Amino acid sequence: MNETLVTVVGNVATQPDFRQAAHGSAVSRFRLAATVRRWDRQRQEWADAYTSFYTVWAWRALAANVVGSVSVGEPLIVQGKLRIQEQEREGKRWLSADIDAVSIGHDLARGTSAFRRVVPAKPLPVDPVRMAGAQGGSPPGGRRDAPRAMPYDSPGAPSDRPPNPGPDAPEVLPVLVGGGVEVPPAEEQAMAAPL
Repeated sequence: MNETLVTVVGNVATQPDFRQAAHGSAVSRFRLAATVRRWDRQRQEWADAYTSFYTVWAWRALAANVVGSVSVGEPLIVQGKLRIQEQEREGKRWLSADIDAVSIGHDLARGTSAFRRVVPAKPLPVDPVRMAGAQGGSPPGGRRDAPRAMPYDSPGAPSDRPPNPGPDAPEVLPVLVGGGVEVPPAEEQAMAAPL
């Protein structure tokens, strides 16, 4: 219950790796270098002192987002639970500082970043045209190969925006990518429904 929560500001030292844990959860790991800077009075400038290295562990959705967002050398702010582990390798005693991350983000004091919200994947609805074709019947309008909806940014989509298809039009979800769906702005979610 008495866990040590820390916030560490540093740079990514190794490329994040991604794997599935034995119990099925996604896990990502990378090294974070945090260098102490001190004011050197003699030279009248900032100078690097010592560097501490932390192994940062991210789990589940955070793990997937880290792999898609973080690269070596980028400045990060990591918040999480500190764990100091003692190990013995080849007769030598080693201490390692691990952080079980709760939150990871780019340090915006040192650059800019673009945020993309990711929502959990949902199954696509059954297309009524394919259902009618599979049952041997004919869909409304009599055409089995007619597309039901087409995103505006897809090849072959109409260049001008048609009017709203109305409340009776089927709901069309974006294509699933990498276990999640990127949510586009509201004006890009309108879909055309040619019959």
